[in-house]
Amino acid sequence: MKFHASSLAVALLASVSQPAMAQQATPLPPVDVDSAPTPAATQATADRIERDAIRAIQSNSSDTAALLSAIAGIAANTGGGFSSMPTIHGLSEQRLGMTVDGHPVDSACPNDMNTPLSYTDPQTVASIRVITGVAPVSLGGDSIGAIIAVNGPAPRFARGDGLLYTGEASAFFRSNDGAAGVGAQVAVASSSLSATYSGSFASAGRYWGGGNLGEVHSTEYRKTDHTLALAYQGNLGLIEIKGGYHYAPYEGFPNQYMDMTSNKAWFVNGHWHDDLGWAAIDLKGNYQAVDHRMNFLPDKGGYADGGMPMNTRVRSGGYTIKLDVPVAAGNTVHLGHEYHAETLDDWWPPVAGSMMMGPNTYENINGGTRDRLGFYGELESKWGNRLSTLIGARLDRVVMNTGQVAPYGTGMMQMADDMAAMAFNAADHRRADDNWSASALVSWAPASGVVAELGYAHKARSPNLYERYSWGTGGMSSSMIGWFGDGNGYIGNLDLKPERADTVSVAVTASGGGKSGWFVKVEPWYTHVNDYIDAGFVKNFTNMMGMPTGFSQLQFDNEEAALYGIDVSGAVPLWNGGALGQTRLTGSLAYVHGQNLTAHTPLYHQMPLDIKAGLTHRIGGFEGGLDLEAVSTKTRVDPARNEPTTPAYALVNLRTAYSWGVVRVSLDVENLFDTAYALPLGGISLGDYTASGGTVIRPVPGRGRSFNLGLSARF
Repeated sequence: MKFHASSLAVALLASVSQPAMAQQATPLPPVDVDSAPTPAATQATADRIERDAIRAIQSNSSDTAALLSAIAGIAANTGGGFSSMPTIHGLSEQRLGMTVDGHPVDSACPNDMNTPLSYTDPQTVASIRVITGVAPVSLGGDSIGAIIAVNGPAPRFARGDGLLYTGEASAFFRSNDGAAGVGAQVAVASSSLSATYSGSFASAGRYWGGGNLGEVHSTEYRKTDHTLALAYQGNLGLIEIKGGYHYAPYEGFPNQYMDMTSNKAWFVNGHWHDDLGWAAIDLKGNYQAVDHRMNFLPDKGGYADGGMPMNTRVRSGGYTIKLDVPVAAGNTVHLGHEYHAETLDDWWPPVAGSMMMGPNTYENINGGTRDRLGFYGELESKWGNRLSTLIGARLDRVVMNTGQVAPYGTGMMQMADDMAAMAFNAADHRRADDNWSASALVSWAPASGVVAELGYAHKARSPNLYERYSWGTGGMSSSMIGWFGDGNGYIGNLDLKPERADTVSVAVTASGGGKSGWFVKVEPWYTHVNDYIDAGFVKNFTNMMGMPTGFSQLQFDNEEAALYGIDVSGAVPLWNGGALGQTRLTGSLAYVHGQNLTAHTPLYHQMPLDIKAGLTHRIGGFEGGLDLEAVSTKTRVDPARNEPTTPAYALVNLRTAYSWGVVRVSLDVENLFDTAYALPLGGISLGDYTASGGTVIRPVPGRGRSFNLGLSARF
């Protein structure tokens, strides 16, 4: 879900100093461990959102991905209330490299409802690192776009013989949808042992659109997350073990035919980091189990007739090994090896009494596997104080397979799926891709406060299991496939090739005056993608009278695409210190142009020109701000998907907060003037379409005015 309220607060707060976390009466300074610092050659394009900035706006959204829209060039494709999909430089979540605590998270849904970042919560996220431009190959493979790394609290250790006690608690309420939630982090540590608990709960009803757009159906949700992390620091280096449980009993999706009716997941991660003298070693391993269910929530028909149950089971795990080897003065070799395995079963139980959805189980993906083995090498060099380079290459071998499938039945109503199943079962399902990638970055600091970075990368991504193995050609079965929010149906393609992207980016930053001073950043970029996985037209869907419904059936295919754009951001202090406090002006601009070069049409879900400006003031314990976001008319739309145009709009948000020592209270007003607008990346409001009996087809409306109250305390 697109996040507008306080969208510039992250940039504002990240640029000013924040008070240190309070401790017990006799301070025992903690040690924060970060085993993956940002390479010097990516300093110009890397953005990092720290806990203090997240804390300031966590009451405005339960969606971690939405927080990223504060960074120029990043938008959010609408999903559920905590499951939007980030889009960076025109490339959506499926094409980005995303990790949580350094580990990849596999989607377990044909509609991508349980996105990687949906397993996190703004109330407990400690930091987010994003590289919007060219990313080094060491930061991940099997992706062609930006890198997003979300991390929970790092282990904290006391200095000395005493114990460190530290923590944080928070709560929020939002008036528009009645959302409420709580979160907590508690850590206890000695100088060598650390234990950290993090937990959160969030719940919301359906929200109301701005102006007279009314209630937006299928936007309710509820979820809870719990994690426990244990860590040791000593002669053996740093050793961490972290486990957690996630449960979402329901989550409405306004732009999908289905809703999530249960998502249960548990995980365990391990991490070892040590400096061996001749090299620094970093070893990580993880395992995750996800059981996911879809059906219709009450405002899409409920369960009176059994609905349409759809189940997915995913088990995944793997490991990464990284060595940082100094080879000469100013030169370090990064060597790495990764393995990640995924198994997926996707089946749709029969519905009693239904001639279409029965009498058998629909086997969508039966024993699907996707295994990836990766190797990379990089050379990081510092050529004096002003010039650094980072050059690397990697190979990822992706092997995919799946078993035999079956339709609901063999009757007349299932003929299309019956024939498609026979053709699919007769084909060879195993596919193996050898994907080569390379990256080269040069960073130059010609003067104090000025950094210029030039980057080039060739990246490759293999299709996911649904893109290759979704076989149903029936109108209903194909409509259950797709994470695009467009109401269309999608058919997989066994013959899909991996996407291969070439990206060039330039980033120039200039700054002065320290953290509270001024800065400006300009980043133009260009990406060309061979074998871009788009969708080709198959047929129009029609109703019982044979009339077009406005939706189509499409099949994934490889085409050629190009994307280019520019991001600009900056800040300047208007006055700083003294009796008047601190006042700061920030702004950003993001422009993207995506084109399908094969079909000569615009690419789907490209954000129109987005301009943000913000004014913040701090004096004593008070802080306040005014944010403006202006988005231009969206006219470049994908005709194959019947993508709607959206009008231009402008939103105004107010922020106020007051801190008494370790306690902070905030009151924000989102969409102050209750402006009516449509989300440019929202897709079709299928919840409203279903609730109206198929008479209302409109883009997903944006959220109307909301008063958001937050309370947090640190100790």
